[in-house]
Amino acid sequence: MAAPRHSVSVAGVVVDASGRALLIRRRDNGHWEPPGGVLELDEAIHDGLRREVFEETGLKVEPVALTGVYKNMVRGIVALVFRCTLVDGTPETSDESSAVRWATADQVRELLDEAYAVRVLDAMTDTRPPAIRTHDGQQLV
Repeated sequence: MAAPRHSVSVAGVVVDASGRALLIRRRDNGHWEPPGGVLELDEAIHDGLRREVFEETGLKVEPVALTGVYKNMVRGIVALVFRCTLVDGTPETSDESSAVRWATADQVRELLDEAYAVRVLDAMTDTRPPAIRTHDGQQLV
């Protein structure tokens, strides 16, 4: 029997000059989340991050800092979340996103499931070392 494996995902929290974060509404489940997805096996982390954000929003971004490492204990997904700056483009929907919007911290708390809101808020504040948390929000470091 093969040993269980983890999947690694990346998410980019793009923050504008007003301190708002860019969110997408996923087409597959209708949930609001930061843009991101699963890394390809042969892909560098920052390259995968740029690709995922571009595919879902049409934006070119540059990662600034790793703001958190999170693990979904049930699904075995390790998520790396980065604060990003906008390099070029205008937000637009895609095959993966039905809506794209800028959101304040209060709107993030209202729109996102708690596990994703924590990730976005950690990236928006970006004043401490990266958070390492389990999916239930327990801070490990």
